[in-house]
Amino acid sequence: MKTIVLYYSRTRKTKVVAETLAKELSADIQEIKDFKERSGFLNYLSASLDAFRESKTKITPENLNLDEYGLIYLGSPTWAGKPSPSIITFIDQNDLKGKDIILFATMGNQGAHSVIKRMNEKIEARGARMVNSFSIKTSGKELIEIKDSTLKKIEEMDLKIYGV
Repeated sequence: MKTIVLYYSRTRKTKVVAETLAKELSADIQEIKDFKERSGFLNYLSASLDAFRESKTKITPENLNLDEYGLIYLGSPTWAGKPSPSIITFIDQNDLKGKDIILFATMGNQGAHSVIKRMNEKIEARGARMVNSFSIKTSGKELIEIKDSTLKKIEEMDLKIYGV
């Protein structure tokens, strides 16, 4: 069975984590895109409110056939202590029954624990199980530093043993 990394990223920080995982773990990768404009300060405030309320949003792809994947990495930034609306929408719209999932969250300074907890509740309700999780702190870091933090996390957690 194959491995896939699924993620949403507004500022490219979560994207760097996802791309590093996919490369190092020889996994497929798919970005979950939000049709709602989330860039800029005012849109970020609106996005944080949407995340806090767990508002659904229009995403692409809406549905993915995950039959060929035995392991899924699912990543979200931390917004108001919650996963991004696009990740909540993705979980609610896709068949995750029987899937093993490693959850990850990026965060400025704090809140990733609650993001992972909420994503875990959502995936369990869809029939999946979390086999591991981690977070990457991104505040004040350049993209190369985020990549290095991800490489370190892969090594520390021995993530290469999953999906073998």
